[in-house]
Amino acid sequence: MLNVKNMNVYYGNIYAIKDVSFDVNEGEIVTLIGSNGAGKSTILKTISGLLRSKTGSIAFLGETIENSASHAIVKRGLAHVPEGRRVFLQMSVQENLEMGHYTQPRITMNERIEDVYERFPRLKERYKQRAGTLSGGEQQMLAMGRALMSRPKLLMLDEPSMGLAPLLVDQIFEIIKELASLGVTILLVEQNAQMALSLANRGYVLETGKITLTDSAKNLLENDAVRRAYLGG
Repeated sequence: MLNVKNMNVYYGNIYAIKDVSFDVNEGEIVTLIGSNGAGKSTILKTISGLLRSKTGSIAFLGETIENSASHAIVKRGLAHVPEGRRVFLQMSVQENLEMGHYTQPRITMNERIEDVYERFPRLKERYKQRAGTLSGGEQQMLAMGRALMSRPKLLMLDEPSMGLAPLLVDQIFEIIKELASLGVTILLVEQNAQMALSLANRGYVLETGKITLTDSAKNLLENDAVRRAYLGG
């Protein structure tokens, strides 16, 4: 479904992503793990068109997207929930969801909103409330719900558990698991490597902008070097 080849990204003179190549197959949950500053978020931003790679190619559903605008990439079925949620703070919950539907036919909006409310009942309770007054967990649910409004075939999630209480983290990961069971392919960036690998099919380890290891999630969980670096073992 997604194929990244020879991605090289710079922030000014800083060489952030160094010749990265990886793929995500339809129906998989694939995770990128690594320390803070390893380049995980930069990779997602480049895939979604917010940044540009100096070289290589990015193909989604067999079509190249490395030079496409972000809104065109969303329209093709690739949605990105960024780190830090980035909801529209002054808009209501419902208005945020409506913004997420802009690439879809208007006639389907109410049905999509009801689907999101069914998956996130807390958002329905707060549909008139300004997003900026929601808790961190509620904002994460809203960011995910807004992305789902575009009916994504591939959902990219950047640090969905960041700053959340353990109970909410469990809830968010259950929702990710449910989305995968419904056929949504997931590319997950997550600081909580234990939970990410427990959920994923495969994983890539990123260190200072380079992929240094790739394997099944099960094997990565059992890898001594990975355990020492990222799993507290």
